[in-house]
This record gives sequence, structure tokens and C-alpha cells, in this order.
Amino acid sequence: MYKLSTFSSMPPAIFLQPRMSHASLKVQEDGIGVCTRVTRNLNMEKLRNGYLFPEIAMRELEHMKKYPNAKVISLGIGDTTEPIPDIVTSSMANHARRLSTVEGYRGYGAEQGNKALRKAIAETLYGDLPIKDTEIFVSDGSQCDISRLQLLLGSNVTIAVQDPTFPAYIDSSVIIGQTGDFQDETGKYQNIKYLPCRPQNNFFPDLTTTATTDVIFICSPNNPTGHAASRKQLEQLVEFARANRSIIIFDSAYAAYVTDESPRSIFEIPGAREVAIEISSFSKFAGFTGVRLGWTVVPDELLFSNGFPVIKDFNRIVCTCFNGASSVAQAGGLACLSSDGLMAVQSVVDYYKENAKILGDTFTSLGLDVYGGINAPYAWVRFPGMKSWDVFTELLEKTHIITVPGCGFGPGGEEHIRVSAFGHRECILEASRRLKSLLS
Repeated sequence: MYKLSTFSSMPPAIFLQPRMSHASLKVQEDGIGVCTRVTRNLNMEKLRNGYLFPEIAMRELEHMKKYPNAKVISLGIGDTTEPIPDIVTSSMANHARRLSTVEGYRGYGAEQGNKALRKAIAETLYGDLPIKDTEIFVSDGSQCDISRLQLLLGSNVTIAVQDPTFPAYIDSSVIIGQTGDFQDETGKYQNIKYLPCRPQNNFFPDLTTTATTDVIFICSPNNPTGHAASRKQLEQLVEFARANRSIIIFDSAYAAYVTDESPRSIFEIPGAREVAIEISSFSKFAGFTGVRLGWTVVPDELLFSNGFPVIKDFNRIVCTCFNGASSVAQAGGLACLSSDGLMAVQSVVDYYKENAKILGDTFTSLGLDVYGGINAPYAWVRFPGMKSWDVFTELLEKTHIITVPGCGFGPGGEEHIRVSAFGHRECILEASRRLKSLLS
């Protein structure tokens, strides 16, 4: 059975300023910098501390300074670790080399993405589903598309998120002006509907008691809980959205990890084309966390309340804010979707899934409740009665293992940590040994 106790540089650059009268300047108290007349965006002031993952990275850096000889194992930030298959990198390298020739050089591409890649995504990943290549917008990753969608939606919409949830949905909502202030007593922002997703409701909102909002963010397979929504759950969600004329933003970034019959796309559900947008990514599917490539699907049938097609406004947002994904990255995406490329990237996905099984079995053997890890590369582990940052701190201090505190995903994540299966096998096995030594 587990046992854990409870834990309760360089100086900034100084820039030379032109000579100005003291009456026209307001110098900061620390004597560095000069205040302009521009008021800070009030929405930025609402954000809580730092973004979760940079905060974890900062704590990891501090730990490494404290223990310079320790071998730190990162099971925290979900960054892929295994090499991209050669068939993919060779395609990118060949494309890059062609750019150095007169015949092969190309400059700007279509903002919406390479037509061949858009077609390959539609045919290979959506198969018989009625997704057109013209409804697919290739991007530099799904997280970037979350913010572009927020720009599309504007500040006057109401939103709902799963609780726990991926922080970017909430932070982008705060920045765009959809929320009120953060409430310390609840751990929530005003004007956001938090939809509890716990083991008791199979990690999916109880839609019979859910208030109506304009937009609903849903991630499946879910980050952080690892739960993949069932077909019945998604049918209920689409029915709910249609009845209330809401828009679902469906994040399917981990679809490649689905092992059972759970839907990989919201568009597998009849009626979803009239109420849903889907964002997805090559990051965890093909190891493109550094290469950066993703896509968003906006169906032609999706309309604003005045009947105007959403896809037309999103196209305008993309053309205004984005010059298109890297042509080298798109060449890699095409290679991923070839028959040999799919087999190669799937073998890497299977490697991570085996890592997830090892970690899940480890925590289960220690008497802990473990969720996820089957249809997703994350295990969601409960430590009853403990603050998640305390669990994070003690595991880091005593095992030199980085995890993610569940409260970073919302108040519903308290008492939990998220453990990532992205890692070299020897690191996963060593982490398993350390955890058993500490917790058994």
C-alpha cells in the first residue's frame, strides 16, 4: 500500500533610453525600464500565476540545481521522446534539399495548407466520414488553433469546459475576455461552466444537469484523465448541442491511442457536422511536438446564429493571422499518412501505450486508483486526502520524478497527479522501481 507524508541568475538587461525630461517618465520602483502610456490588457491580469507547464519546468530546473547529480526522470510535460521514423524525416529532408534548387524552391503556400495533405487527412484519417479536404485547415498545432478559434468566437460567448481540463481552453478564454475574475475559494473563473468529470460519472459530464452555454470544449481521449468518450456519451453530447444550438470544440489530439471501439472523431456521430469543430495534431501521433503540425475541421453546415457559415470567418482568421504551416513539416505529414508511414508512426504509438501499461500496473500494484493509460498516453492517479502539489513535490524530492499536479487542470484534479507515458523504456522501468521503493 502506498505511503506518502504531506509537505506543507543573471540580472535583467538594462536598456539605454533616449534623453527625456523627468516629467514625461515614470520609472519602475526597481529602477529598470520606463513605463509607456499603454495600459496593460486587463484580461492578462486575471490569469493565475504562470501557465502550468512552464511552472513545472521552473520547479524542475530548481530541483536540478539543488541535486546536480540526480538523474531526473520526466513523466510530466507530455513531450514525445522517441525518434521520428526515418520514412518521415527522410521526406522532410528531401523537401528541404529541394528548396535549395531552382526547380524545387517554393515560397508561401496556401494558408489553409497543402492541398495534397488536406486530401490525405480527409481520406486517410476520416475514411468514410463525409469530411471534405476544403473543410480541413492545416496548422502549426492544435494548441495554436485553440487560440485562433477563440479569436473567431470573440469575447461575448459563454463557454463550458470539462473539470479537470487542459489549461489552454481556460487560459485562452480568459485572455480573449470571456471570463470574470478568478475565485480563490472555488478555484474557478467566473462565467465559465465547469463540468465535473469524475469516476462517479465515468469522466463525462452529466448533461441532464448541465447549464446551456454557447461553446463546449471536449477532449477525447481526455487530457488529463485519459478517458475516451464512448459512442453513447458523444451521441448524448451532440444531441445536447443540437437542442441548445451550441458549438462543440472537440479536441482529438490523442485519437491515435484509442484501443477499443470509442470514436476517434466527433464526426462519427450523426448530426455533429451542424454543431462541432474538431482540432487535432501530429504531435503525439507522429512525434511532431517540435516539428509542429496539426489541423482543424470546420464543416460547411456549421452556421452562426444569423446563418453565416462559420468556415468563412475561420478562413478569414487563418488568412489574417497565419501564413500557413511549414512546407517541410507538411511534407513530413504527407509521409506519415502513406501506408508505410502509418505503420511506422503507429509502432511508436504502441511503444508509448506499453509504457502507459507499465506505469498503470505499477500504481495499481501499490493500491492506488489509476485511470486512463489504455486509450491515452496518460495515467491519472489518485492520492486520497492529499493536495496534488504536495504529491508532486514529494515525488520529485524523494524519487527525482517529475509528474503533473492534478489541480493544474482545474479544481476537479485535486488529489490526483497526471503521469505521462512519453519516455524511453529504461526510464519508465527505472521510474517504476523508484515509485515502488517509495510507496510500497
